[in-house]
Amino acid sequence: MKVSGFTFVRNAVKYDYPVVEAIRSILPLCDEVVVSVGDSDDGTLRLIESIGSPKLRIVHSVWDDSLKAGGRILAVETDKALDQVSPDSTWAFYIQADEVVHEDDYPAIRAAMEQYKDDLRVQGLLFNYRHFYGSYDYLGDSRTWYNKEIRIIRNDRRIRSYRDAQGFRLNNEKLLVKPVKAWMYHYGWVKNPAEQAKKNKNSASLYYGHDKEMMSRVLSAEEFDYSAIDSLKKFTGTHPALMQDRIARKNWQFEYDISRKNFSSFKRRLLYWIEQQTGVRLFDYKNYRVIR
Repeated sequence: MKVSGFTFVRNAVKYDYPVVEAIRSILPLCDEVVVSVGDSDDGTLRLIESIGSPKLRIVHSVWDDSLKAGGRILAVETDKALDQVSPDSTWAFYIQADEVVHEDDYPAIRAAMEQYKDDLRVQGLLFNYRHFYGSYDYLGDSRTWYNKEIRIIRNDRRIRSYRDAQGFRLNNEKLLVKPVKAWMYHYGWVKNPAEQAKKNKNSASLYYGHDKEMMSRVLSAEEFDYSAIDSLKKFTGTHPALMQDRIARKNWQFEYDISRKNFSSFKRRLLYWIEQQTGVRLFDYKNYRVIR
C-alpha cells in the first residue's frame, strides 16, 4: 500500500496558516506529500521548503482569480495538487492548510487504510471534526459546523474536488465511504482578532470577490467579532503535539460563557437540543454515502 498526501496553499505567511503543522501531521502516514504552492507575495515557498522532508514534493501553481465566485478556485487548486500524486498510490490523503491530524489517531487511520485498500467499493474514508473557535479552548458544537468530511480518497483520477473543496465527487456522484475513528483538528477560526479579520477578508474574496457590497462590509472590520456565534463548548482533550508551540505563542484572550446560546430560530435550537441529548444530527446534509 502506498499513500500520497496532497494539499495546496498560497500566502500562508501573510495569513498565518498552520500549514507546516498540517503537512507534518500527515507525513508519518504518507510515502509522499504533494504541496501545490500558489503564486504568493510572502515567504510561503520558503516556509514549505523549510519542512525539509525527503517525502515532500513541491509543485507550483498560478491561481485563476476569475474563479473566485463561490470558492470554486479552492476546488480547482485542490484538483491541481491531486493530479500530481503518484499514479501507483492506493490512497490520496487530503489536508487543508488549517487542519492538523492528532498523532494519537495514527494507528486508527493506518488500520482503516489497510483494512479497505482492496475493497474497491470504498472510495473514501470519513473523518470526524473538531472546529476550534475564538481560542484553543473552545469548540463549535452546533450545526454551523460540519461534523464529518472525507479526507482520504482512493487514488482514482475520476474523483474530483467538489464546489469549494469541502468534499469530493466521482462523476458528480457522492463517494461511498467508511468512517475512521479519527479526528481532524480544524484551526481556521483561532487567531488574534485583528489577524482573524485580515484572514477573513482574504477568505471572503475567494467567495464574494465580485460582490462589492459584501466585500465592503467585510473590509470595514478591523477586528473579528468572536462573540457572534451561536454555541460553543469547552475543549477538554489534548491538541496535536505539533500544535503545542503555536498554542504557547497565543497572544490574545478569549473567554465565552458556554451557557449562552444564540440560535437564529426555534428550529435550530430544537435540533441542537436533540443532537446534544441523543448524539444524532437530524436532517443534516451529508457530502458522502456511508457503506453499512
